Amino acid sequence: MEDREIVELYWQRSQSAIPETETKYGTYCRSISKNICGNYEDAEECVNDTYFKAWNLMPDKRPALLSVFLGGIVRNISIYRFRTNTRKKRGGGEMPAAIEELAECISSPQNVEREVEEAELKRELRRFVNTLKKDEQTVFICRYYYLAPISRIAEKTGFSQSKIKSMLSRIRSRLRVFLKEEGLC
Repeated sequence: MEDREIVELYWQRSQSAIPETETKYGTYCRSISKNICGNYEDAEECVNDTYFKAWNLMPDKRPALLSVFLGGIVRNISIYRFRTNTRKKRGGGEMPAAIEELAECISSPQNVEREVEEAELKRELRRFVNTLKKDEQTVFICRYYYLAPISRIAEKTGFSQSKIKSMLSRIRSRLRVFLKEEGLC
């Protein structure tokens, strides 16, 4: 079923919207969530919460790309779940490793200006990613947006794990320079 048809099912409040979404995007959403949460059970709950949230948001919004819409929802829900779990001294997944890798590029002080700086940082990150070659964009987004493990990125792209690691290292170096030039690092 096409995305526009699935979105139309949501708008019509048809009960078949959720099963159609699960059929087309269930694996995709679970993959994102498992990368962040680190376990199947939490990922499954996050995916179910994603469908519920999509059901509630859809009458007000008509997403242009359903995959991006659902990916953003499941990512945010999964990050919230991860943070809740780590507060309880539980957790796992790729999030800590990915955040640690980017930490040397991005510094964000905890103060009132933080929200403004975060918005500016997001804009500049988008601008930076748009300067990358297509394969670099894929690797960067898989690692730092979807928090995919290096091994899964290697499978997806066909590159070796060592190539992925060196590519990410070079991209982070360029990002650091880019952010310094923009006065954000």
